[in-house]
Amino acid sequence: MGGLTHFDGDGAAHMVDVGDKPETERRAVAEGRIFMTAETLALIRAGTAKKGDVTGVARLAGIMAAKRTADLIPLCHPLALTRVAVDLVPEDDPPALCITATCALRGRTGVEMEALTAVSVAALTVYDMVKAVDPAMVIGDIRLVAKNGGRRAVGTPDRAG
Repeated sequence: MGGLTHFDGDGAAHMVDVGDKPETERRAVAEGRIFMTAETLALIRAGTAKKGDVTGVARLAGIMAAKRTADLIPLCHPLALTRVAVDLVPEDDPPALCITATCALRGRTGVEMEALTAVSVAALTVYDMVKAVDPAMVIGDIRLVAKNGGRRAVGTPDRAG
């Protein structure tokens, strides 16, 4: 099916067999943004949201999500992650939080889905925590920034640090 690895010769979905692949150090970095009003961003920066520390809770949610990716995405392998880091950085123009997740392991398959899941869940957590004051927030720009350690690298290895 056009080189898609999650489909067999008959077009049925299946989990890719990675048993014969060599173990290598693998890293992936993903990022995304949650856009909001300047007032909402100021509330988050000041730490005065009613539900508490928005960025701290979102960071933990992203880390937890990366560890549970195989439970959420049907064909992902369960992975023994050695590193998950989630950073949330305020941006003023336009007002947003930039969310970056870095995942790493030594294994036979990459950690792109874990990094993307971490960013997505961190953004959803921000939304949940401040939706009462800004229900028009927009989550977007979620993408893989870099990956290395497998056959195909994306971005530059220094972005996957």
